[in-house]
Amino acid sequence: GKRDAIPSELVNKMIEDHRKELGITPRKISDDEIVQRLVYALVNEGAHILEDGIASKSGDIDMVYLTGYGFPIFRGGPMHYASQVGLYNVAESMKRFAKNPRDDAEFWQPAPLIQKLVAEGKSFG
Repeated sequence: GKRDAIPSELVNKMIEDHRKELGITPRKISDDEIVQRLVYALVNEGAHILEDGIASKSGDIDMVYLTGYGFPIFRGGPMHYASQVGLYNVAESMKRFAKNPRDDAEFWQPAPLIQKLVAEGKSFG
């Protein structure tokens, strides 16, 4: 069948009312920001997994995401993607997300491993 969106005036009104109640001004969110928020959350959790010794190398985490979760192959896995983008850029984006008063600052705190690798000018791998 078709997968076209079917707009609902009722749902749109509920969202608008809720947004007004909370004082949220709508903004355009770019495709890049959506990818960053989704992937960088995985990267941060992956760094915690490495710190905790649950996985021994970042490639193992990438393999799980590529073969088990359907992560887009062209991105090479979240840890590889972060290395391609640069961990400094990942950490800076996460810090920017944390500054949003409607976001969870603790959630976006870069894992100690990410901070260490950034300070050393290194990457996963």
